[in-house]
Amino acid sequence: MKRYFFLLSCFSGLQLFAQTNDSIKENQTIDLEQTVISGQYNRQSVKKSIYEVRVIDREMIERQAGNTLADILNQTLNMNIIPNSSSGKSSVQMFGLDGQYFKILVDNIPLVNDEGLGNNTDLTQINLDDIQQIEIVEGAMGVEYGANSIAGVINIITKKGGKSKFDISASLQEETIGDEYNWKNKGRHIQSLKIGHNFTDNIYANLSFSRNDFQGFFNDKKGENYPINDGLRGYEWLPKIQNSTKALVQYKKENYRLFYKFEYFTEETKRYDSNLIMNAQPETDTNNPTANDNIFTTNRIYNHLNASGRFKNTINYDVSFSYQEQKRKVKDYNYEILTGNELDVVKQDYESRKVYYSKGLFSNFINKNDFFDFQFGYEIDQTKGFASPLSGEFLQKPIARQLGTYDIFASSEINLNDKISFRPGARVMFSEQFDTQYVLSLSAKYLFGKDWELRGIVGTSPRLPNYDEMYSYFVDVNHNVQGNDQLNPEKGISAFLHLKRKWKINANSSIEQKLSAWKINLKDKISLIVVEDIPLKYMYKNIDTYDVQGLTYLNLFKIGRFTGGFGATLTGKKQAINQEDFANDVENKYFYTVQANGNVSYQLPKTETIFTLLYKYNGSEEQYVQKNNPDNAQEQILVKGKQQAFSWFDASIKQSFFKNKFDFTIGARNLFDVKNLRNTALSDNAHASGANSMLYGYGRSYFVKLTYNLSIN
Repeated sequence: MKRYFFLLSCFSGLQLFAQTNDSIKENQTIDLEQTVISGQYNRQSVKKSIYEVRVIDREMIERQAGNTLADILNQTLNMNIIPNSSSGKSSVQMFGLDGQYFKILVDNIPLVNDEGLGNNTDLTQINLDDIQQIEIVEGAMGVEYGANSIAGVINIITKKGGKSKFDISASLQEETIGDEYNWKNKGRHIQSLKIGHNFTDNIYANLSFSRNDFQGFFNDKKGENYPINDGLRGYEWLPKIQNSTKALVQYKKENYRLFYKFEYFTEETKRYDSNLIMNAQPETDTNNPTANDNIFTTNRIYNHLNASGRFKNTINYDVSFSYQEQKRKVKDYNYEILTGNELDVVKQDYESRKVYYSKGLFSNFINKNDFFDFQFGYEIDQTKGFASPLSGEFLQKPIARQLGTYDIFASSEINLNDKISFRPGARVMFSEQFDTQYVLSLSAKYLFGKDWELRGIVGTSPRLPNYDEMYSYFVDVNHNVQGNDQLNPEKGISAFLHLKRKWKINANSSIEQKLSAWKINLKDKISLIVVEDIPLKYMYKNIDTYDVQGLTYLNLFKIGRFTGGFGATLTGKKQAINQEDFANDVENKYFYTVQANGNVSYQLPKTETIFTLLYKYNGSEEQYVQKNNPDNAQEQILVKGKQQAFSWFDASIKQSFFKNKFDFTIGARNLFDVKNLRNTALSDNAHASGANSMLYGYGRSYFVKLTYNLSIN
């Protein structure tokens, strides 16, 4: 605790220094016309968008001292972060559906990851240093963004310009991992540097580097060099180091813009075996313990070339080309704990993805027509890859894989008057693996009087089978799990309705309220089922239907120097169950869960210090899960499982000083000290029995962040 009292004392001194040395800034006015890009023909305000778009701006990211997407979305309504302590990854659910049913994009381009392109993305691998804002579009976006987007998209918009000739930003951040911290081998240590330069009025470039060193969570474990064979060696949460290098070059004129963006990302995750081989030494009556350890490495290369503008002062175009590659490597070795020697080292690639991607949008064919506009586009995705037995889903043979889609789409925007707008759209998806898919959507917006807004969208989007579902091959004396390359795409349809109103009190105060309702239905849902009882054999099949429905209320406000919001959501999920597949009968019904959140920030009038509190309640979740019948190992039964409710509470204090050249942020995450959750909603599967608890967090942690900003004209 002395360390935290020391940090608070430092902050108090900085606050006093800022009060006596900084010029007082004027109170900022609320941005009522925040612009968005996602799903738009042209960049425009949120109010003019025909889609419902939620925006997490740069200021909120900085108040939370967020470094990865997992840090930020953890407090967002209708989002559920799913961390995995054994792999170090974090995925996210959206509107009750997992990461296969919505896309994560960077500047409208889906991001490659271990599981595919844009879906099931590991949130901890998305660095936020160069982010301008995060846009969340709610509802079926299959026409605009293709397959696997029935719930919506999360679009990360990056910065592409600077206000000064030179902009330099450097930051240092230190965090505890629970109550574990030191400078050497505990805690989280983050550094970043970004340099931007306007070479001319038309040419801008930047270069940035960041390092995120997560030293792992020990909890009751004893780390790498623990020599006793009692199961305590290693970490409760695996340590990993991430490095990201990014570069951008942009050329901009009045009617067009060209930019090229590059990123090279690396991640190293260490896994230490808790079972030791003691290697007795009779001559010295001692042991020479060794362990079979692994170091997993991920390398990602991201290239994005974009050209956008207006052709002959009429047709708008926005064309992107992207090449992305992600490789995973493993280093296996026997580690001599007492000497630190690495023996029998084997290094090899075990998983790879290569993506060739292009997307083009063309609109504004009828110049100066406010009544009618239309857009057409194309999207090409060619993904190649392989997985060896070391990937965990493949035994006996490596699997080389290729998936390609070739889409064309069109939509039209019809503005009947200043109040009523419609946008019908359609997409045709051609594929080498699947039959031609057709996607339809209809969006509408109605602006009532007195600032009431009504938006609705109904649309379809297929979910394409992923690599593991098609090509898994995990067969040995204890397992038989096989993919199915004859799977059909899942068929999804969703409907979202949003009613919203803004009250503008004065130039610095406003209130916004929103009520949303939605329903999502999936047919031909892919599930892993038993296809043979003796011997027990599993295979992926199109058998299920799945329904999700819910209501959300959200209130956002800015009153004087207070800014914040609160809301609640009720989500129900129902899976159609084929009773013939199980040895017992259960009631087919919706299981409902509740989420609620709230946040508030207050800015002191003299020092401009910003205090922020963020709270989220995640209600208990119930669902039927498959279990092995205790009376007959060859039978499967359905049991109602439950994950316990929990609350997540974060707080921060941000202070600028030296005329805004320095930003100092201090805060805490997970103030309610959440670690393990009781969870009986984990199914038995072909690999292992379901556990009764899960490690969700590593307890209450504290952070300090210092950022230096320099602008040179």
